[in-house]
Amino acid sequence: GIVLELLKEAMVSKLGDTKGFLIDGYPQELRDAEEFESKIGEPKLVFCLDCSAETMSSRLLMRNQSNENSDKAETTEERIESYYQASKPLIAYYESKTQLCKVDAEGTQEDVFLEICKTIDSFLK
Repeated sequence: GIVLELLKEAMVSKLGDTKGFLIDGYPQELRDAEEFESKIGEPKLVFCLDCSAETMSSRLLMRNQSNENSDKAETTEERIESYYQASKPLIAYYESKTQLCKVDAEGTQEDVFLEICKTIDSFLK
């Protein structure tokens, strides 16, 4: 609740200065989405970066190589499974509302970024 209130305050303070907001990593669960909509409103567009579990695992392991508390492969697999379990209902929820835009995230960071930018640009036109 506190995070959502802080998010709402930040969004309200910038309403006149922007065409919209890009919120990374939120909502993570269906109840978060429902709470967001009840307190702030429905999002106009929701991105789902879609890649295989293998790609996700590889990226997490690479990211964590420089971290002292890096995840082991087993922990990474558990995190990915947990992500899939939490995101399935969330993805279905936004698909039913036709707000979901799936982006193929198997490519490079630059490719994925450009695809997201193109989608946002066409949405804003």
